[in-house]
Amino acid sequence: MSIYHFMDQTGFYKGKVRDVYTIEDRLLVMIASDRISAFDVILPRLIPYKGQVLNQIAAYMLNATRDICPNWLLTSPAPNVSIGKRCDPYRVEMVIRGNLTGHAWRTYQSGQRKLCGVTMPEGLKENDYFPHPIITPSTKAEAGHDEDISKEEIIGRGLVKEKDYIRMEKYTLMLFEYGKQLAAERGLILVDTKYEFGKIGDTICLMDEIHTPDSSRYFYAEGFEERQRKGEKQKQLSKEFVREWLIANGFMGKYGQQVPVMTDEWIQTISNRYIELYEKVIGEEFIPLQLSDDETFFLINESLTKLKMLQY
Repeated sequence: MSIYHFMDQTGFYKGKVRDVYTIEDRLLVMIASDRISAFDVILPRLIPYKGQVLNQIAAYMLNATRDICPNWLLTSPAPNVSIGKRCDPYRVEMVIRGNLTGHAWRTYQSGQRKLCGVTMPEGLKENDYFPHPIITPSTKAEAGHDEDISKEEIIGRGLVKEKDYIRMEKYTLMLFEYGKQLAAERGLILVDTKYEFGKIGDTICLMDEIHTPDSSRYFYAEGFEERQRKGEKQKQLSKEFVREWLIANGFMGKYGQQVPVMTDEWIQTISNRYIELYEKVIGEEFIPLQLSDDETFFLINESLTKLKMLQY
């Protein structure tokens, strides 16, 4: 993916997955790449159409949840591009979990019953539902690993004012409930996800992506209870299968560990999983679109010109 330079550009940031351009310190151009990361490490090979899947799911979800929470998105001019309002970000991620899986399960399995200050009940098996969803925030690291943090620490350290945190907590629960209901309509279970928030003036806004396979975990609803009774692995659509493959091959992002070889077949499997999730969640056929760098640049510039004329 090319690094662009736009008129009135005032900043550029290359994230694990996205390239983010700041325009006039008030607009963001966010380009979702085909890069994939796990354990906060960018893996060495690209996943075809991953950027388009992420961008289009996020745009769909952001547009569908505007009545729940204000968000940053203004337009999506290309398959893997979104443009929106720049927010002042909070340096925390609001992670919410409906089931005991992933990091929460690994914590639970180690014998701990507290995660981010939240007590998890005794007697649960992997993937069981919590009595009610729990919020387990993490710090938003500029580099390296994000870290678990409690609500009390967030407020006590001044990362978020108490009144703002309460609002973010409310938005998180409402967005998760929407996501769960939509997933249920599609035969899926939204297991866990994360949301990022920022401020524009006095308004708290939802930022970045929501309910995508990079930020969320989905199980298939059909057969879920039977698999739980039998103690079988759940059939899922998420990036967790990539993490599990890495763990099985001796990689968890720790110092000295090497990323295992990613074969062409494995790359295609990952791409197919992302496309499958798009089609399940959105309920429409995925249409792969491959634009040249020049075409993408033109569409972004065209949208920026229109937005500037509207004085966004």
